[in-house]
Amino acid sequence: MKWRINTKPEKVNINNSDKKQLGESDGLQGAILCPLQEINGYLVRPGFYRMKGAFETKNGVSFTVSSHGATSAELLLYEPHGKEPKVVIPIPESYRIGDTYSILVYDIKIQDFEYAYRFDGPNKPEKGISFNKENVILDPYARAVTGQRHWGERPKDGKDFEYHARVVKSEFDWGEVGQLNIPIEDLVIYETHVRGYTKDNSSKVDAKGTFQGLREKIPYLKDLGINAVELMPIFEFDEMESARVVDGVQLYNYWGYNTVSFFAPNTGYASSEEHNFEGKELKRLIYDLKKNGIEVILDVVFNHTAEGNEAGPCFSFKGIDNNIYYMLTPDGKYYNFSGCGNVMNCNHPIVRNFILDCLRHWVTEYRVDGFRFDLASILGRDQNGAPMANPPILETLAFDSALSKTKLIAEAWDAGGLYQVGSFPSWNRWAEWNGKYRDDMRGFLKGDNGAAGAAITRITGSGDLYSPEGRGHGASINFITCHDGFTMYDLYSYNEKHNEMNGWDNTDGDNNGRSWNCGHEGETDDPVINNLRRRLVKNAFAALLCSRGAAMFFAGDEFCNTQYGNNNAYCQDNIISWLDWNRLEEYKEVHDFVRYMIQFRKDHPILRKQTKGAVCQLPPISVHNGYPYNSVTEYNTHMIGIMFAGRNADDTNDDLVFYCMNSYWEPLTLQLPSLTNGMEWKVKVNTNCEYKDDADFDYMTEKFGPNTIRVPARTTIIFVAE
Repeated sequence: MKWRINTKPEKVNINNSDKKQLGESDGLQGAILCPLQEINGYLVRPGFYRMKGAFETKNGVSFTVSSHGATSAELLLYEPHGKEPKVVIPIPESYRIGDTYSILVYDIKIQDFEYAYRFDGPNKPEKGISFNKENVILDPYARAVTGQRHWGERPKDGKDFEYHARVVKSEFDWGEVGQLNIPIEDLVIYETHVRGYTKDNSSKVDAKGTFQGLREKIPYLKDLGINAVELMPIFEFDEMESARVVDGVQLYNYWGYNTVSFFAPNTGYASSEEHNFEGKELKRLIYDLKKNGIEVILDVVFNHTAEGNEAGPCFSFKGIDNNIYYMLTPDGKYYNFSGCGNVMNCNHPIVRNFILDCLRHWVTEYRVDGFRFDLASILGRDQNGAPMANPPILETLAFDSALSKTKLIAEAWDAGGLYQVGSFPSWNRWAEWNGKYRDDMRGFLKGDNGAAGAAITRITGSGDLYSPEGRGHGASINFITCHDGFTMYDLYSYNEKHNEMNGWDNTDGDNNGRSWNCGHEGETDDPVINNLRRRLVKNAFAALLCSRGAAMFFAGDEFCNTQYGNNNAYCQDNIISWLDWNRLEEYKEVHDFVRYMIQFRKDHPILRKQTKGAVCQLPPISVHNGYPYNSVTEYNTHMIGIMFAGRNADDTNDDLVFYCMNSYWEPLTLQLPSLTNGMEWKVKVNTNCEYKDDADFDYMTEKFGPNTIRVPARTTIIFVAE
């Protein structure tokens, strides 16, 4: 059909039989029989009001969008990659029900156009109302965003760049694959960045830096033994936001914590063009991960958007209902509890429904198993920024039927100083990144004085934060490293952060990393220091994988990947952030140890959670710091011993595991508790020894009788009763 612009709608005379045929043949239920109109050369009628976004029907496309404050709305249709609309369709006032505009446009093919909106309405900046009928607005429910297909190559003409949307077909066959429903305390979560995981040539995959590239690494992940992958942001984001060059290096918004569209996957992560089928490659990745027993958790950012503050662009919520979607100060400015310019007003009913719709979309359309909420404490603030006792959005998500089997994980703090680890509103549904576990374990593992008592509390489930009776063992996500901060290797290679290449004079990033360089800052050829660093990395993994609750670590830590001391690599799209897979061979011993510890954790459920009581009547958890049943910790206590006792579900034999860690710089003596029924303690882990799959660590451990052990300096020893 020929494109033509005409601002005056024209009624079309159609007989009753034609009206019935057109009304009932649109391919979607709920068609309304009504007279059609011709607007600018297109036959239109009211669309499907309860289906937000754009959906293909048999005879055209239904477009539905809502705005509380707008006085009118226009639909803009573009040719693919077009900069100017080929047709503008004013949505008739009669097509508006409440605050929802919906229009079905006949005889258009989804491959032939892109779309956007314009809204008119009042403009009162002092009240945060900012309608401008010239602004081109992206559909907030868009399933695909155009113009960002190639990483770092967004077509942009100064400030004139506009986001357009594309209609997406949903034809992926999930078969019998659904949510895996692995108990959260049984998870070993592997946090990774889609691009950085395989972008370097050392990854040896074909589709480097893409969903497909990650899919090519599934055999590696399965062999490692992890059972959940947590993907850093994969919603459409703008890597060109604040792009700059520092010392000749192009920097980007690499991590992706600046969402452009919440319903659309990042097209820059697809290895090939997916025109009108955006998300298919991501779905194939998720499908194959699940087929291999690996859950998928998405890192989601509802605390702020890429529109920024007053100086930022207007392409989405600002142009729809700025005073509803964002927290505003009394003079119409933006609160900034996110540190990124704006804050979403998550507990407003309209925003709350939007977030719920979004999460339901990713659970039903992409079959994801869980979400990690970035700076989740913002979701607990009211429209004035004050913390709420029972935030409606958190409660809504906790009890939503579609999300009932979905993991909800909070980063329980924000950039405004609200820290809620152990007190995040949970309704027994929300888990938390346990920041206190990270801090306390880092201190103990590097030998700090006064850290032993806190370490015991963290390893045994952080009962001071999460009552086992009330919260079970699924509330704490234990971690020592994540994307934010040092890698595990760097934690023991640098005393100070080295973020100079970020361009902020090393002022960005955490100043309290609780790291230790083992006597030399950065890389060294000293074999004594390098051996110590490897041992400390193994100690950290041993502690993490012997702790109650879920375990999480950052991708590449299992083979000592380095960021060269950069603890805030958010902008580094280069080898600083990319995994160097050459280190897998160099640190194969560490990798094999981590793989063993993951399997060891699976083999001994008593490490993860409370099990059936032991036949021998030993308590489920007991502390033996140096000698049996000594639970006293003092300022200079550096060696701890924790015994876990119980039985597996259908096992009549006891499962007894004893974890010992000496963080002191000299050897110490450990006396183990005696066993009954002819059982003996056997050494299964000794981090002072080089790990080999068939090594006899019991033989290699120095003993002074059956139950007395010499524990070398800065060493973990783990025993099992046999």
